Amino acid sequence: GKTGMLYTAEIIRAVAEETSKYGFPLVVDPVMVAKSGAPLLKPEAEEALKEYLLPVAKVVTPNRFEAERLSKMEIKDIEGAKRAAEKIHALGPEAVVVKGGHLEAASESIDILYYGGEYKIFRAPRIYTKNTHGTGCSFSSAITAYLARGEDIVLAVKLAKEFITEAIKFGLNIGKGAGPVNPMARLYREAEKYGVLRNVMEAKNILESTTNIARLVPEVGMNVAMALSYADSADDVAAIPGRLVKVFDRVKAVSQPEFGASSHLARYLIEIMKYDARKRAAINLRYSENIIKALRERGLRISFYDRAEEPEEIKRIEGMTIPWGVRQAKGRVGGVPDVIYHMGDIGKEPMIVIFGEDAISLAKLAAEIAREIG
Repeated sequence: GKTGMLYTAEIIRAVAEETSKYGFPLVVDPVMVAKSGAPLLKPEAEEALKEYLLPVAKVVTPNRFEAERLSKMEIKDIEGAKRAAEKIHALGPEAVVVKGGHLEAASESIDILYYGGEYKIFRAPRIYTKNTHGTGCSFSSAITAYLARGEDIVLAVKLAKEFITEAIKFGLNIGKGAGPVNPMARLYREAEKYGVLRNVMEAKNILESTTNIARLVPEVGMNVAMALSYADSADDVAAIPGRLVKVFDRVKAVSQPEFGASSHLARYLIEIMKYDARKRAAINLRYSENIIKALRERGLRISFYDRAEEPEEIKRIEGMTIPWGVRQAKGRVGGVPDVIYHMGDIGKEPMIVIFGEDAISLAKLAAEIAREIG
C-alpha cells in the first residue's frame, strides 16, 4: 500500500493502525506542502506521522523540504541528503529515499536511497519543464507497484526512477500553471510499437511495388520512417535498415523495418515533432526541380536550409546539422514545413525530406509523384 496526503493526526493514527493489523508493506509519501505553498499537513499531524506511520513504513519518500522537516536539519547537497536520510531512518522506516528534484544539481536529478546501512545514488538527466504536477505521488506509487510485483527495494527504486523520468519527459501541457506528468507515456510507447512497424512495412510494400519509383531514389538510398507519439531518440523511430535501393526501375528493401534503423530521418523527426507532434513520419527523395514542383502543386509548405550557412560550432558536433537545418527551414516560412530540402555540401548529396502523419501516406505520395514525372 501507499499513502499520500494525510491531513490530520487522527487520519494518520487510523492508517497506521490498519497497516499494522494487516501487515502489508507500506510506502509513505510524507506530503506536507502543495506546489502552491498551501499546507497539506496540520502542524500536530507531523508528530503523529513520525510517531505512528514512519515506524510501520517499508519505504518513505520525502523531497528535500520534507526531509528537512523530518530530520530537523538543512539540506544543501548530496552529503546533507545522506545525513537526513539516516536521521529519518532512525524514526523507524526500513528504507528512506530523499528525492533530489529540489537539490541544486545543474544537470541531474539525484535521489538518495538509505537502506540496510548503505547509500545508493540514482541519477537521471534534469528535465526542464513546468509540467511536473504529481511527480512525487507518481514516483512513490511506482515504487509501491514494483514492490507489489516482488522486486527488492533497491530495484524497485531504480525502476521507479526510470518510470518517473519518462513521465516527466512527456508531461502534459494542459490547464493553467504546472501541467501533470504523464504516467501513461511508457504504456503508450510500448502499445504503439506494433502499429508503427506495420505502418512502415506497408509503406515499404507500396514503394517496392511502384514502377519508376527508382527515379526518386537518392544515391545514398531511400528510407521511410515513422516515430512513436512519445519519441525521444532514434530508438523510438522505425525505419528500414540499409534503406531501399534501386533495382532497375523499382526499389527493394535491404531488410525489414526495425526501430533504431535510421539516424538520418530520426533526427529530422525528433526535431520537427517538437513543433508539430502530428508529423511523425518522413521519407527522403533525391533533389530535383520536378519533384519540388510536384510537391508545391499539392499545396505543401516547402522550405530549405543552406548547409553553407551552418555555423562551425554546429558542424563540429556529430548529429547537430539536421536539427539546426530544421530550425532554419522553419524560421524561413514562419511555421512548420511539410517539405524540407537542402542543396548539399562537400561530400553531401542534395536531398528532399517530406513529413506526414504516417509512413503509408508518404509512400502513396511518393508513388504518385513517381508516376507523374515518370
